[in-house]
Amino acid sequence: MINKINVATIKSGVHLSLFFLIFLLVWTFPLAQENLGKGRINGTVIDENGRPVEGAIITVESLTSKTKLEGKSDKKGHFAVAGMGTGMWRITASKPGYVSSSTDMYVRQLATNPPITFTLKKITGLAALTTDETSMKLFDDGNKLIEAGQYDEALKVFEEFLAKYPQIHQVHLNIGTCYLKKDDLDKAEAAFKLVLDKTIEVYGDYKKDPAASLRAFAGLGEIYLKRNDLETARKYFTQALDVSPEDEVAAYNVAEILFSHQNIDEAIRYYELAIKIKKDWSKPYHKLGLAYLNKGDFEKALENLRKFLEIDPNNPEAPTVKNIIEAVEKIKK
Repeated sequence: MINKINVATIKSGVHLSLFFLIFLLVWTFPLAQENLGKGRINGTVIDENGRPVEGAIITVESLTSKTKLEGKSDKKGHFAVAGMGTGMWRITASKPGYVSSSTDMYVRQLATNPPITFTLKKITGLAALTTDETSMKLFDDGNKLIEAGQYDEALKVFEEFLAKYPQIHQVHLNIGTCYLKKDDLDKAEAAFKLVLDKTIEVYGDYKKDPAASLRAFAGLGEIYLKRNDLETARKYFTQALDVSPEDEVAAYNVAEILFSHQNIDEAIRYYELAIKIKKDWSKPYHKLGLAYLNKGDFEKALENLRKFLEIDPNNPEAPTVKNIIEAVEKIKK
């Protein structure tokens, strides 16, 4: 009887030991996998001017597991995060209105890890809109009003937008467009020049914001076409193309402005520039053919219209172009 009790006791003890061993394996294995430990990092978050950034979220992610830890910078921009195991970690500093910054670091548990300094750049320009859906909608509403020809209503929307985002100087392009459509040329000119002045102030170079600079110079060119000052218009169009010399769309758009103002020779020059930049683009061949047709140069008109059909035979404009070619061929006979 005593022997049976002893055997049972021994078996019970073995089962209990196995239970605790399994328990320890279940709980210690994930911890090893999660890579938690005594590692600690610290550092500072500053802006481009060296000022501390308060409230930046510091995210620390293990590169070998799914562990993620977080911290936050204080009024002086300082932060500290603890609990990492030894290994590679990705540390990211982020805050709404700023471009996030990251670095990868090998964190040690039994040694002092070097401090980190993050420099966060403020989001400026139109990119800032992505953080505010309401303002994005407002901006889009203004553009739709321009398309509908409701320029006064569009101006009100853009003024409301500027009240919320005064730093986004590119919106003056839309304001300038409204005034240009209204033939208020002085106000349009002031708006486009403001964009160019702000571009130099913020970026130091027109080419660092080519889309805005190109639109502003092209807008000024169109203003001077309306004033019948072709020489000044040409100067601004040249500056527009200097900003994006390899942009076939820019050359084409300048040509379209000139063509709409019946400056045919100048328009031809820019259509040909668009073709020179991108030889297999059909649109400028179409318009170049029409420009030569406008001048009465049937040979060059047919040459470019046929090239348009060769490159893009399935274009929706193809049937119309074929009719034009047939009509011109009859005239030539």
